[in-house]
Amino acid sequence: MAKMKAGDTAFIVESNRIVREVEIKSFAGGMYLIKFKDSGGGIKVKEHRLFATREDAESSIQTKQKGRTKSPYDYM
Repeated sequence: MAKMKAGDTAFIVESNRIVREVEIKSFAGGMYLIKFKDSGGGIKVKEHRLFATREDAESSIQTKQKGRTKSPYDYM
């Protein structure tokens, strides 16, 4: 992903399940200061946590494969 600059919109994945829209406020020392558009809060994150589009962010979410749970009778 190309370097983002102040004022750009990006997306971040929280807890590997929620995609949130953010605004880039600044970049310094390898860290981006971002502001959440929905709550107004902000944090610093590294570049690899940011995505240019919502689709890119959603595709990075790892889904857990659900397997069939075994019954105790399967082992007999």
